[in-house]
Amino acid sequence: MMKHWKLKEIVLMSIFGVVFGLIYLMFFLVGQGLSNFLTPFGLAPFGYEVIFGIWFIVSIIAAYVIRKPGAAFFSELIAGTVEVLIGSPSGPALIITAAIQGIGAEIVFLATRYRNFSLHILILAGMSAAVFSFAWSWFSSGMAALTPGLIVATLVVRVLSGALLAGVLGKYISDQLAETGVLQGYALGKERQEKREKSAS
Repeated sequence: MMKHWKLKEIVLMSIFGVVFGLIYLMFFLVGQGLSNFLTPFGLAPFGYEVIFGIWFIVSIIAAYVIRKPGAAFFSELIAGTVEVLIGSPSGPALIITAAIQGIGAEIVFLATRYRNFSLHILILAGMSAAVFSFAWSWFSSGMAALTPGLIVATLVVRVLSGALLAGVLGKYISDQLAETGVLQGYALGKERQEKREKSAS
């Protein structure tokens, strides 16, 4: 899958994975704080759900910047592995979760044959990662024991979070990085440069 990758692309994807592995662990604490805040209202399960999309964001950023098969999957897998290595309370099972989330995002880019990286595709990738992660949670976290209404609400919130925090925010962060010029040697940076040259001519 990665035979056509350049070394610098592999390095950048790995950097993304490590950085977001650290960020993911930080957001575990954010989710815990939100859950504690929502507990008196009976909404504790949504403490993590409203920010769940952040745990898919590296797959969107890596795919959007590098635009090669496997970028979404492997960046998510690296981030999950790093999160476990630095002490995630979820333990090694988190690596499986990360792989499933990465597959969820990757499958959308695969469906376009890695030719379409527009905002709506990035949003769909974030939503797909949310659906895949929800399906895994159904079996691994006892979610099936919840009431039907709570299950539906949880799925809706997670999908919306994936769309906004992974898809929209992922594109925004990537575009801001591209504007600095640090991505000139990568697909997104080249696309930006071509647009600037066309607008200047």
